[in-house]
Amino acid sequence: MSSLLLLLMGMGATAQNKERMTIQATASGTSTQLGKMVDVTIYIEQFSTPDDKQTLIDAFKKSGQDGLVKALEDMKPKGRIRFSSGGVGNDVKFIIELPSDKGRRFRLVTDRNLAFAEIYQSTRSENYNVGAMELTLTPDGKGSGRVLPACSLTVNKKKQQVEIETFQNPWNLSNFRVSND
Repeated sequence: MSSLLLLLMGMGATAQNKERMTIQATASGTSTQLGKMVDVTIYIEQFSTPDDKQTLIDAFKKSGQDGLVKALEDMKPKGRIRFSSGGVGNDVKFIIELPSDKGRRFRLVTDRNLAFAEIYQSTRSENYNVGAMELTLTPDGKGSGRVLPACSLTVNKKKQQVEIETFQNPWNLSNFRVSND
């Protein structure tokens, strides 16, 4: 399992943008999923507000990951993500656009739907109940990104940073197609 340092919410998010967009990409597996590819469709309906950001930060400070997940569960969806591997997809509860000199950079965070078997069998994976995605769309229509499908967040008090431990290997995103709805 890899551990990545990532600032939970990002500093200096850009002004709220009301445009709707659809982003299609190809997700490529890494490590044990190497060679697997699935199509991903991300629907952005709206961006999260500074109040949304503060709610998540406060919940995480107060109760750690459990508090963050509860706050995410209570938020209204800002978009949706769907993988071609099946299903209707999942709501995305937190979406921000971050400053970038390479194009448009987005961070998405949501609570992860747990399968009945995970809960019933009390598997270790049920502790990884947050999903995250970061992507950059370049002006030439290309881009890059990563999907962290199952994460656990903790605070490293010495470094004063949020650490993300992944249960599954990250998936790399490529072959972007963007449309404004």
